[in-house]
Amino acid sequence: MQKQILVLLFILGCYTGFAQNNEAQGESYYKKGEFKKALIIYQNLLKQKPNSYNYRNKLIDIHQQLEQYKDAENIIQNQLEKRRDPDMLVTLGYNYQLMDSLDQANKLYQEAISWADKKPYYIYTIAKKFEDYSLTDQAITLYEKGKILTPERNYNSQLARIYGDRGDIEKMFENYIEFIQYKPEYISNIKRAVSDFISENKNNQNNIYLRRLLLKQIQQEPQTYWYEMLSWLYVQEKAYNKSFIQEKALYKRNPESLDRIIDLANMAIKDNDDDTAKSIFNYILETTQDQTTALTVHQSILEIDSKNADNDKLNEIDKTYQSLFTEYGKTAHTIPLQLAYGKFLAFHKKDTKTATNFLKESLKLNIRYYRKAKIKLLLADILVLQEKFNEALIFYSQIQAEMKNSTIAQEARFKVAKTSYYKGDFDWAESQLKILKSSTSQLIANDALDLKLLITDNKFEDSLQTSLKLYAKADLYAFQNKTDDAISLLDKILEEHKTENIIGQALFKQAKLYETKQQYLKAEANYQNILTNYSEGILTDDANFYLAELYNTHLAKPEEAKELYEKIIFEHQDSIYFIEARKKFRMLRGDSIN
Repeated sequence: MQKQILVLLFILGCYTGFAQNNEAQGESYYKKGEFKKALIIYQNLLKQKPNSYNYRNKLIDIHQQLEQYKDAENIIQNQLEKRRDPDMLVTLGYNYQLMDSLDQANKLYQEAISWADKKPYYIYTIAKKFEDYSLTDQAITLYEKGKILTPERNYNSQLARIYGDRGDIEKMFENYIEFIQYKPEYISNIKRAVSDFISENKNNQNNIYLRRLLLKQIQQEPQTYWYEMLSWLYVQEKAYNKSFIQEKALYKRNPESLDRIIDLANMAIKDNDDDTAKSIFNYILETTQDQTTALTVHQSILEIDSKNADNDKLNEIDKTYQSLFTEYGKTAHTIPLQLAYGKFLAFHKKDTKTATNFLKESLKLNIRYYRKAKIKLLLADILVLQEKFNEALIFYSQIQAEMKNSTIAQEARFKVAKTSYYKGDFDWAESQLKILKSSTSQLIANDALDLKLLITDNKFEDSLQTSLKLYAKADLYAFQNKTDDAISLLDKILEEHKTENIIGQALFKQAKLYETKQQYLKAEANYQNILTNYSEGILTDDANFYLAELYNTHLAKPEEAKELYEKIIFEHQDSIYFIEARKKFRMLRGDSIN
């Protein structure tokens, strides 16, 4: 008996496997558009499993694809004789519609819709069937009916999606707003859903629709989720000062955590809205009772103030650092502030000696290896600043040995490669960069790949590697904030090495330096030069993107920007700028819809 059961199970397993293989083959034919081959397979599958809903529907679809509407009708009518399901009524109606028998189709659609009055629990099933056939009017009718007949359920997300697909953005937003009222915990999902329909442009019609709806909700029903949603919209528009107003209102209602406000300040810094960031940080200082938060905020304000500060301002900032150390001490707790001060002394006040001595004192504190590594990393950076390359390499190597396989060790390895590159030791730099191509940090991996390509593409131009050494020196000047010296050295490359590969790189590097000096017309000329004379090089998409950004942000040439973004979309689909270019292009076109 046991043996018979095993044989039966074996046969059943073989049969099941055979059916699965046939189904996979049929699906493959279907996807390729080979409907006649798919038809034979699904006819056999349905014979084997006559009650299979999936096989039956697939067979109906294949007949319709082959314009064999009578064959499809026979299968549908046969099923309706067994059971008059509303989804089959929709399928039959659609089959008549394909045959241009619209009156018969509409009668069946109305019969299917009328089921909702007697059996409201069918609403979603029937509406989904209408959606499958892109019969959105009928689907909307059912979902709206459902809002009345089954108020305990909610169909706003389905309605919002349909209205979005139809381009009725105002109706889409209205339904998403109703859905938030129903399930506020889904607000993150709603943000993702509407993000494709709004842009950075506050005057975009879709932005205006959503803003009006949210302001209306706040007036009528001032719930926290409306403030959160409006704050999010302002962030999309980069109106951080307006977002701050909403976040303050939120915090007053629920003063448990300042995390959202801190995140907003950091976003403002990232987008160079330093004034708003400082306003937010000052508010946090007035509000917080937490010393760690206050210390971090003080540091952020000082880092903002250090940008482009003159000597008098730098001296004031120095005094503020000293007063903070007096208040909070120089302990393990204040290591981030000590690192910030060391960087300030070296890179802003240009006082590398004081910076080095200060950081060496910090190393004597009883702190963990990771924090020691951060201090050593900065000390090594300062040594590079002073062009004491061999001493810097010692610190970087210590970090690699002490913090094996960590992100900071990988960062140190990259800086070993960069320092070797500054020195002109291109072979050693290249060997380190090869290892970093598989770094767990994507940022380090990308930077390593860029530097490796620069070295590989240019180190064989001449035996003395003159142009590459000049470029590395200009790169060092840029690191040392000697921008004018870097630009002059790049000019030398452009004049004396016109036939070499490095010209495109030199033009690009110089353009970025011009931008830091706000010399936007000079930057534009460099990008144009790359696109005109070096369009076959690896920097084409970079030049397209940054020139578009220049036109869009600083030179008030939106049409030119739009053309360049479009060029990336259609000619550089594999570019790292593709997604951002598409977003900016749609924003400029006034069409942010997928």
